[in-house]
Amino acid sequence: MSDGAGPISGNGPATGVANPARNPNLKRVIGPTALGGGTRRFAELLWLIALTDFKKTYFGTVLGYFWSLLRPLAMFAVLLFVFTQIFRIGSEVENYPMLLLFNIVVFGAFQESTIASVTSVVQQESIVRKTQFPRLVIPLAVVATAFMNLGVNLIAVLIFLLAFGIDPTWTWLLYPLVLLLLLTFSTAVAMILSSLYVRYRDVGIIWSVIVAALFYGSPVLYPLEIVPDKYHELVMANPMTPIFELGRKLVIDPGAPGPLVDGWQALIIPTAIFVGVCVLAVRVFRNEAPRIAEDL
Repeated sequence: MSDGAGPISGNGPATGVANPARNPNLKRVIGPTALGGGTRRFAELLWLIALTDFKKTYFGTVLGYFWSLLRPLAMFAVLLFVFTQIFRIGSEVENYPMLLLFNIVVFGAFQESTIASVTSVVQQESIVRKTQFPRLVIPLAVVATAFMNLGVNLIAVLIFLLAFGIDPTWTWLLYPLVLLLLLTFSTAVAMILSSLYVRYRDVGIIWSVIVAALFYGSPVLYPLEIVPDKYHELVMANPMTPIFELGRKLVIDPGAPGPLVDGWQALIIPTAIFVGVCVLAVRVFRNEAPRIAEDL
């Protein structure tokens, strides 16, 4: 008995399924992917979600956006006291208070973006189940929001730098390249964490430990030259180390040795890890994207 349903298109096969090859107005949907329905749509969704999250982060609070700056300032005050009054590291480093504030704010963007990205895909389960929704937008929007906060925070930090007598130099114009490196690494880590957390919930706990280790294992609280020689290779293996050392040289202290304190050969390992993490991120997220909805 016929149900009265005919083929979708007159050019379609007898099975009643339209043939995209014969009808250019139809688009074949292979399955859910990381990028979804095209580059333009991807970019529009990314900007919309990131901007919305940025606006609502402190919505309803008394101080609003200033919480974004007060948190690193509070940590800065505590750590400044510890490392200038107790351990006396600050007395050995030029412009240490500003270096500490600068590094805390920058590392905060990496920490905020990666920790928030862990559960980002799971929290958006309802939209992830939509076939054409680009999965990659979710962790990228988290990273973008964190770096929007960083951009505004750096304006406040710039005021502190000028107030404390650090003269601007032309090298400040190169610092966006350092931020681009940090943004790339943060995005790669966020892609890995958000996709793996869907199936392995231990990822959140493990990453909270790793990010704490990275905070103390990166030259955030101290410059690389005061690290004992026997630990130099270990600290330099961290891909975050060249980023912070280069930022210090470009913005805080042009006379600092920078990431080449141990020679260019020391950059081989952190560069390899940096590139390896980025490549791994693309492979992992591309492989996990089609099955994310099933695993949720």
